[in-house]
This record gives sequence, C-alpha cells and structure tokens, in this order.
Amino acid sequence: MARLVLFNKPFDVLSQFTDLRSPTPRATLSDFIEVPGVYPAGRLDRDSEGLLLLTDDGRLQSRIADPKFKTAKTYLAQVEGEPDEAAIAALCKGVVLNDGPTLQAKARRIDPPELWPRTPPVRFRKSVPDCWLELTIYEGRNRQVRRMTAAVGHPTLRLVRWRIGDWSLEGLAPGEWREVAV
Repeated sequence: MARLVLFNKPFDVLSQFTDLRSPTPRATLSDFIEVPGVYPAGRLDRDSEGLLLLTDDGRLQSRIADPKFKTAKTYLAQVEGEPDEAAIAALCKGVVLNDGPTLQAKARRIDPPELWPRTPPVRFRKSVPDCWLELTIYEGRNRQVRRMTAAVGHPTLRLVRWRIGDWSLEGLAPGEWREVAV
C-alpha cells in the first residue's frame, strides 16, 4: 500500500531532506517529517510555501509530478499591482516564457485569503498596490507561476500552493503534515 504525506512547507524550507553542500545549514524536510522512505513528488521553491506531496510509490510520484499527466496545481499568488482583464486573459491563454509558451491556465482575481503570517513578511509599499490571484496550471516548470505573473507585468510577492489534483492544504498549518489514504 502506497504512503502519501501532505505537508505544508513553510517559507525558506528546501524541498529535500538534506543540505550537505551548503556552508550554512538551511531548513529541510527532515526538520519536519519523520516518515521513512517517502520522497517529494515534485518541488516547491525555497521562497514558496504550501502543499508538498511526499510518497514512497514511484508510479504515484510520477503521476503527480510528470508534466505528461497534466495534474492540476492551484496557487494563491500575491502580486504587485492590480492586473487588468487583459493580464488575466493572457495568463489563461498561456504566456511565452524564455523556455517556450506555457499551457493554458485558469486565473482569476480573488479576495485576500486568510493565511498564516509569513516570516519574514512580504514587503509593503504604500505607493504600489497589490492583489491576490488564484492560478491553476497543468505543467510545473521551474518557478513557472512567478515567471508567468512577471511576464504580464505583475511580479509575485508571495506564492502559496494550495492544491495538487484532489489534495488540498486545508487544515494544515505551516510545518504540519498528515498521511492520507491513496
């Protein structure tokens, strides 16, 4: 029976269990998860937060992480500025990045979500407004959501992955995890 762990990865934590090559130790998954034999199904950047799935089943790991399966990944992104309808439409249509065009996505403006405070907090500038977007993508390129929002003129300030496929971050505080049935 495959094991599947849902983990709310805090900001500034690496999506790996060791950090042997760093001259200054950084927080890793081993600081939070003591389940033997599980490995991340995909990655979440050090400066991003939210849902990370870990499993001990290679086929499940592939189904979750491999772009050919087009598993939906939903993010909550706090962006600089206030994207207009054209920017939202461009995100939905797919934008051209330096490594080629993205697949179509779902994007919409949302009210600020009720999230935990981030440490350190996101920079605040009185002269530059910000807003929140919900984006669902079906691939998973390196820093894709950040690059997409920047491409339409609205850099990401905070990024939280909320959902992967049918699994959600609901009920998990930063640093918490739970095992679920597959």
